[in-house]
Amino acid sequence: MLAIVCPGQGAQKPGFLAPWLELPGVADTLGALAEPAGIDLIAHGTESDAETIRDTAVAQPLLVAAGIVAASQLGGDGALPADVVAGHSVGEVTAAALAGVLSPEDALRLVAVRSQAMARDAAREETGMAAVVGGTREEVLEAIRAQDLHPANINSASQVVAAGPVAALAALGENAPAKARVIPLQVAGAFHTPFMAGAREELAAFAPTLSPADPATALVSNAGGQEVTSGARYLELIVDQVVSPVDWEACMAALRNRGVTAILEVAPAGTLVGLAKRELKGVATASLNTPDDLEAARALVSEHAAATKEH
Repeated sequence: MLAIVCPGQGAQKPGFLAPWLELPGVADTLGALAEPAGIDLIAHGTESDAETIRDTAVAQPLLVAAGIVAASQLGGDGALPADVVAGHSVGEVTAAALAGVLSPEDALRLVAVRSQAMARDAAREETGMAAVVGGTREEVLEAIRAQDLHPANINSASQVVAAGPVAALAALGENAPAKARVIPLQVAGAFHTPFMAGAREELAAFAPTLSPADPATALVSNAGGQEVTSGARYLELIVDQVVSPVDWEACMAALRNRGVTAILEVAPAGTLVGLAKRELKGVATASLNTPDDLEAARALVSEHAAATKEH
């Protein structure tokens, strides 16, 4: 059983879309998606520097477009060769497009509103995020709350991401929990916390303009790893997601409980596969970063995707 997973903000790297543009039709796809995205996807994905693509309003559309393009190269008939999909934070928008809940165009429309609204909220106060790696869960959460910070991402048994004012994150680093390290992340705001309340309001107002479908492929949500059963429910969850913790640990548990035997992460890949290698022992993994990875990715699909074998 194969899961395709989609990375979140911070996974982007300068020039990461360039290799994909060598494939037939990719430039046309990215050109068409640039309009609903509201940015020049090709220019930002090939020429922009790290600081430029760190901007939330640039990073999020780039990530969603990249995941859609990479996944589209896996199967010859246009069907997604996966049994279940999931995405971390903005990657859940990518996952929704792969699962058939949103068209690629609507996914980019949604992420354009999401990213710009979150960027506006981030600009109102100097906030950020930091990964707390190691320590015990109870002590980590206690240390985060002691600085009036929020546990924004529950990534694994040994990694929680704290979010809030930069000064408070610095204080957390100076008072790290026992046997834990505090690592600042390259993101521009306190995402998945009440600091994003304005963005939630904007998304709630925008969501009714979309026409979601029910998932054609099982879709696991950041909200406690629950499976999304309808397009309407997906919109409710993605609106609330900007102010709610991303529980990736629960997503991985849901994949394990479904009997997933392999995980393929779409571009720009590495982060989620790294977590899976530590938390899902015995599950095969692969990263689809560039077209050079397609042969290995297709082999993983062929071996593990029950949906493909049935098809």
